[in-house]
Amino acid sequence: MAEEQENKLNIPNLQILGQDDSPLFQGAGSDAKSVTYPKKFSNHPGFKQVFQPGKLTFGLMAPFKGYPDSQIADVSDLFDYAKAAEAAGFDALWIRDVPFYDQYFGDVGQGLDPIATLGALAMTTDKIVLGSAGFILPERNPIYVVQAAVSIDRLSNHRFLLGLVSGDRKNEFKAFGRDWNERGEIFREGWDLTKKSLTHPNRLHFSGNYYGKLTGSLSIVPQLEDGYSMPLVAIGRCRQELSWLANEPDAWIWHGIGEDETASAVKKLNDLNEDGNWHPFGYQNFVELLDDPDAPCELFNKIYLRGGAKSMAQFWRKQRKEGLNHVIINFKPTKRPIADCLADMEKYVFPEVNKD
Repeated sequence: MAEEQENKLNIPNLQILGQDDSPLFQGAGSDAKSVTYPKKFSNHPGFKQVFQPGKLTFGLMAPFKGYPDSQIADVSDLFDYAKAAEAAGFDALWIRDVPFYDQYFGDVGQGLDPIATLGALAMTTDKIVLGSAGFILPERNPIYVVQAAVSIDRLSNHRFLLGLVSGDRKNEFKAFGRDWNERGEIFREGWDLTKKSLTHPNRLHFSGNYYGKLTGSLSIVPQLEDGYSMPLVAIGRCRQELSWLANEPDAWIWHGIGEDETASAVKKLNDLNEDGNWHPFGYQNFVELLDDPDAPCELFNKIYLRGGAKSMAQFWRKQRKEGLNHVIINFKPTKRPIADCLADMEKYVFPEVNKD
């Protein structure tokens, strides 16, 4: 019945990079344990702005506008809309890593190299946080990922969040000479090398199965400035166990979760936490924002949100009360001009969601 309704409403088959539909949250978890805000990010502007205990912040996925009838968006206005989103009150801009056009997926994100795009955004925006959503570790050498991440962090005055994914496009893995069936293991090793390169960049030692060996004769450049750490964000399941996601990433942004599952997810993650630090939880939504701000809000396939701005505000307000910390909005299915969407978000959504 639900499937018939979705077909009637013309819900498109949209894909998010890193998508994994495996069931995760079985059981509600225990009562919340006491966790603390991670001290290493107490002075990091990007982490502090996006992840605030008890609050829900909003990110916008590139190309920062709707393009429902196109597989490849026109991005000539990308930086204009980035600045408009910043002025409207969005907390973060997220950039995807899509090296190929694959007809099966039918979407290339912003269609520009993510590192070049993030560097340009660092120079054309002032306060909004910039995030990668995310660099595909099995398709990128972690040394280059770290070099790009630290450079963007410096250029943006520490407004950068390093999001990493395992990848979900089989043809890409073939093109890069990677084994599709080993993507979870490749990701884990890439994550470990990324983390070590950030935290111990001098005379680096590393030995692995997928990225070779470093014997201590080389040091990474550039390096993080004294007193700053790099937030590592897992985007999607990353082919990892929930216990890993609850402890290793500094934050986790997923997708495909029902509106009545958020509280259970947060409790389960908290129950599995072992380091005593707060690890915020967020997710992504495709959003079709309708003209009528009072139009009812409905969630389809646990990922596609359709409705008016006022009802969406109440939807996200409830999600915030259930423990959601950040939502990334992808306006791809929205037909309205992005200026109207930003105005609705600023007028109806942002002032309402974090009340009481």
